[in-house]
Amino acid sequence: MKNVYACIDKLVAYAKDNLGLDERNADFAKNGILRLLGLNSYAEGTEYKKNSEASPDKLLAEFVQSCVAAGLFGEEEGEYYCDAVMGELMLNPKQTEDIFYEIYRNNGASAATQWFYDYCVKADYVKKAKLDKNPRFEEGGLVITINKAKPEFRDPRKAAAGNSVAGGYPKCSICHENEGFAGRSKRTLRTVNITLGGQKWFWQFSPYGYFYQHGIAVNYAHTPMHTDRATFTRLMDFVDLYPHYFIGCNAPLPRIGGSVLAHDHYQGGGEVLPMHKAKAAFTLKSKSYPDAVIEVLDWAGTVVRIVSANRASIEDIAEAIRKKWVAYEDKSLGIIPEDKDGVHNAISPTVIKTDRGYEMSIILRSNITSDKYPDGIFHAHPEFHIIKKESIGLIEAQGLFILPGRLEGELAEIERLIEGGKPLPPEYAAFKLVYDEACAIYGSAPKQGAHAAMRKELGSICNRILENTAVFKDKKQTVEFLEGLGYTL
Repeated sequence: MKNVYACIDKLVAYAKDNLGLDERNADFAKNGILRLLGLNSYAEGTEYKKNSEASPDKLLAEFVQSCVAAGLFGEEEGEYYCDAVMGELMLNPKQTEDIFYEIYRNNGASAATQWFYDYCVKADYVKKAKLDKNPRFEEGGLVITINKAKPEFRDPRKAAAGNSVAGGYPKCSICHENEGFAGRSKRTLRTVNITLGGQKWFWQFSPYGYFYQHGIAVNYAHTPMHTDRATFTRLMDFVDLYPHYFIGCNAPLPRIGGSVLAHDHYQGGGEVLPMHKAKAAFTLKSKSYPDAVIEVLDWAGTVVRIVSANRASIEDIAEAIRKKWVAYEDKSLGIIPEDKDGVHNAISPTVIKTDRGYEMSIILRSNITSDKYPDGIFHAHPEFHIIKKESIGLIEAQGLFILPGRLEGELAEIERLIEGGKPLPPEYAAFKLVYDEACAIYGSAPKQGAHAAMRKELGSICNRILENTAVFKDKKQTVEFLEGLGYTL
């Protein structure tokens, strides 16, 4: 048991150095850990010097190893006990929020979110060490990542359930009641309250974020995902509070929305995504709103960007576009707003703040299906499903693709086949398109290697997936849609 006690001492010392554990509370926190482990005795471990680690990963691994060896819990329970132990050692929610807003008042929004993010990493809520192992690169104007930290999510029907928790508490996986809830290993979750559109919301970081400081703004009320005029108001309220962040709302429908549709929330963070950098293919104006411009983006998806320093103009134009789109029908293009299977047209709004003012991008989406495309006419088409079958949500629609972890090994094997001049074996038949196209790229530049060829191929496929999601394949069709609202070139 001596090694267990030594690990506890090290973790307590780490918490003093990194988590704001006051010396006055050190014995209390230590006894909390002993209680968790069912221990009624303690002996001084080894003296621990100041820890320079950015995260407690090594200490927690040592803690799990020593506890398993002592028979205190099984290895499969390690994650649960790590979460519980760190929850004992870190600041409580009120203390965390007080420090956050003190920094916000004294040093600004960027400093406050940086502190909060770093604290969540140090507390082992944000799994940065795992995230840093995810392959990530830029290709074809997109950012592409391979997500090794989470399993592939292929069934969009589960989204409608919103990841409900058995027993009804908390009502879903992002309700505020999850803060500190041991049943979902959320002892280390910390949030900060914010006000959006006069409503009580909160902000938290994602433990397995897809980009830098990836987080979610969540409604305190457990209400279903939806978009209306108030959505645009709340999004702009958010970037007024955090002008260094972007924030966006998933379309509130399966296949084109997020994995939690049962609870209203937005996604954002501290990274400029590729779509934010896209230039305008066409620019329109409105006589009613001379202080705004409406841009049809030069982007693979169908996106309209509204730019103005006037929030009221943004809201009016965005709401006019939303209303027109949710009722829009063009059977020749496969666009049907509603049928026996329900509503199909929706928008994904996303906003950043720049020198031009607010830049509100409205992504037009449809989740309608057909016999030919049972997973969605405007979803990744079947030839690309081996690369990406999961929902194409807000983040991918903005140009950051999250591909399944299995691809790391599968694509590496295909690269070896290409460089060895070997044919594709039967078990890899689903990769024929990828193999053939990557071979052609490799053949045109063999000195760059098969890995570079595969990256180019992934960039090409992801761009084609975005084109699949475009409801208007021709930018002039988007212009015509906007001209129907009275906007002119």
